[in-house]
Formats: sequence, structure tokens, C-alpha cells
Amino acid sequence: MPADPSPGLAGETPARSTGTPQRSAMGRPPRASATSAVEVRRSTRRSRTVSAYREGDRTIVLIPARMSEAEEQRWVNVMLDKLAAQESKRILGDSELTERAERLSAQYFEGRARPASVRWVTNQNTRWGSCTPAEGSIRLSHRLQGMPEYVVDYVLVHELAHLLVPGHGPRFWRLLEAYPRTERARGYLEGVVAADRLPHLPAARGE
Repeated sequence: MPADPSPGLAGETPARSTGTPQRSAMGRPPRASATSAVEVRRSTRRSRTVSAYREGDRTIVLIPARMSEAEEQRWVNVMLDKLAAQESKRILGDSELTERAERLSAQYFEGRARPASVRWVTNQNTRWGSCTPAEGSIRLSHRLQGMPEYVVDYVLVHELAHLLVPGHGPRFWRLLEAYPRTERARGYLEGVVAADRLPHLPAARGE
């Protein structure tokens, strides 16, 4: 069984190849994975480590040339999750949150949703975000900090949509259809709420 990945410098993780050796990939064009935004690069110089980094809108994953196809797919998934976890640990400040909201408005609402302020708050424990259209203010619960970026973006898009449509009628939900990860983000947040509602049983003796 391959060793479980552990955090390493600059996204580098030790790996152990257990598959059939493959022909060296040096000298041939880098092969893209099934996701066009991910590019896998094989190298004969790399024998024990896997690393990944962002390059513009692409993610580059560097692996040993001798890895099998199955190992490659596994390590691509591992490194994508690792990068996402590292990035989610960085907490945006209020000014960065405002800039992010403005970019999302431009991307999904043609810039029509114009928040006057976007900030984190610590007094929202029963909702993920709130909006006051008359003031153009958006507030996000501090509980979102550390969650995946697509989840934070969904809550921002949700509140931005309220600047255009105050209620939760059909027109509001049609606006949210522009954000491609709406259902995934809603499922994530529903899972967090469900987990919080689970009974916390005392640990059995010896655990």
C-alpha cells in the first residue's frame, strides 16, 4: 500500500510507486489529465516525490515517470485536495473579501451587484451570510473561515444576488444558476449543519 501523503515543502509529498514501470515521459509533450485545468508532468529525474503548484489558471502536478496510470490519478486527486486545503487556511481580510465579491459580481452578474461593504462578523451563528440591500452591506459568518473557497464564493454570490433581488423567489434562484457550484456548496453547508446536530456521545472507556 502506498504511503499516505504528508505535508511537504512547496506542496512536495513523498510517494512510493507500486505499479508497472512505464516508458519515460521526458522529451514528449506534457500530458493533460481529464480536467483541462490540470497538467501532469512526468520526469525521469523524479523518483520518490510528487509536488504540485498553481500556474495561472492551471495546476501543475509533477510525478515520477515510472508511475502507473492508476497511481497518477490517485496522486493528482491527493495533490489537488492538499493545495485546496492549504489555500483554504488563509483567511481573507475584509478588504480582500470586498475585492472578491466585486470580482464575483463582474463574473456572474455583469457587475450589476455593487456591495458598499463586505465583512466578516462573529454574531451570525444560525446563518452563513446576510445582506441589507438598502445599505449595500454584506456580512459573512466567521464560521465560513477555513471552508473551501467555492463554498465561501457561493455564500458571497448568494448575498450579491440579494442586492438585485431581495427575496428568495424564482427570479432569485435563477440568478444563482449562474454559479456552477451552487448545488455542491449547498450540499457542503447542509452536511456541516447535519454534523453539528449529531448527538455527541461520551467516549467509551479505553478510547
